[in-house]
Amino acid sequence: MDEIIYTKNKMGLCMRGCPKQSCQLNVFDYLADIPGNAETTDLVEVQFKNTRKGYYHNVNNLPLEKGDIVAVEASPGHDIGTVTLTGKLVLLQMKRTPPKNPDDIKRVYRKVRPVDMEKYEEAKAREHETMIRSRQIAKELGLEMKIGDVEYQGDGNKAIFYYIADGRVDFRQLIKVLADAFHVRIEMKQIGARQEAGRIGGFGPCGRELCCTTWMKNFVSVSTAAARFQDLSLNPQKMAGQCAKLKCCMNFEVDQYVEASRTLPSREIPLETTDGAYYFFKADILSNMITYSTDKRIAANLTTISAERAMTIIAMNKEGKKPARLDDREPDNAQKHVDLATQEDLTRFDKAKKKKKKKKKSEGKQPTKNEAEE
Repeated sequence: MDEIIYTKNKMGLCMRGCPKQSCQLNVFDYLADIPGNAETTDLVEVQFKNTRKGYYHNVNNLPLEKGDIVAVEASPGHDIGTVTLTGKLVLLQMKRTPPKNPDDIKRVYRKVRPVDMEKYEEAKAREHETMIRSRQIAKELGLEMKIGDVEYQGDGNKAIFYYIADGRVDFRQLIKVLADAFHVRIEMKQIGARQEAGRIGGFGPCGRELCCTTWMKNFVSVSTAAARFQDLSLNPQKMAGQCAKLKCCMNFEVDQYVEASRTLPSREIPLETTDGAYYFFKADILSNMITYSTDKRIAANLTTISAERAMTIIAMNKEGKKPARLDDREPDNAQKHVDLATQEDLTRFDKAKKKKKKKKKSEGKQPTKNEAEE
C-alpha cells in the first residue's frame, strides 16, 4: 500500500513522505509522490546517530529511497547513515542549514553491504565502554569537563567525543591519551546541557518523551520571568528539567499568558467597598478570575470575582462610589464539593468485618423456643 487517500476533501497523504526514524531532524517529504521528484537533484540527506546529518552527492546514480542505509565518504574512511530525504526538498533544506563550503560536499559510495554492517555494529557496541573510560581519563588529567556521549564512525577509524564544560578546556593532552588508549582518530565537540539531554533522551514530569529528543532543534533561552507571568512556583526543583536548566516548555505558553494578562486590572490598585478595602491576592489569568483579600499580607476573607467586575469597581472608586459587596453574584445554594477521603475514618473496613463476624455467629446459633414456636 503506497498511499492513504482521504476521499472526503479529495486530498491524499503519501506514506513515502513519512520519516523512517523518530528524531527531531526528520522532515515530512510532501513532494515524495510527485513524478520525477527524485531526479531533480543528485543531492540526498543522510542522517547519522542522534543529532547529526549531512548532504551528499549521489554521483553513482544509485536508486536511493528514504530509509536506505548507505556508506558515505568521510575523512578518513567511510561512515554509515540512513537516507532521510531525496529530491527537490533537499535543496530547500540546504537553504536553512547551508554547508560551510558547497564545493566540499562529499559523495555516497554505495548501499551498505553485510561486511559494512558488521563493522558498524562492532564500532557501535564500543561506544558506551569508550565513554566510561574516557571520563576516567579526563578525571585523572584534572580537566573540568564531562564527556556526555561518544559516536564512532561507521568504519570504526574515528570517534567523536561530545563534552560539556563551563569554560575553556585545554584537551591537547587528553587527545593524545585517548588516541593511544583507543587507537582511533579523535574529534572533540562541545555541546550544552540541553543538547546533552536531547542526545541521551528521557521522560519529563509530564510523562512524555523530552521535547529536545523528539522535535526541538533550536534552544531559546528561558528566564524566570516566564514563570512569573504564568504564576508558577519559583521552586528551582520544580522549574528545572532533566538537564538541570529551566524547562523549555515554560516558553511555550508565556505569550498567551502575557496577552491575557493585559485584560486584567493592575495588582497595585485596591478595591474599595462599604465593608472595607480588598487587596490583590492571586489571579487565574486564562479564566479571567481574580481573588482578593482583606489583608495585604495574608489570606483573609478571600473573594473571587471576574476581571470585568474588578474593572467596574475601580471605575466606581474613581467616581467616589463604593459598592456594597465585592461580588455582585447571588449566593449559590448548590451543594458544596465533598471530599470523599474525609467521609470515613481508616477503621471503617474493620467495622464492616466485625459486623460480618456477628452475622456469622448469629447464623450458627440454635433457635430459641419462642423462635421455634413462631
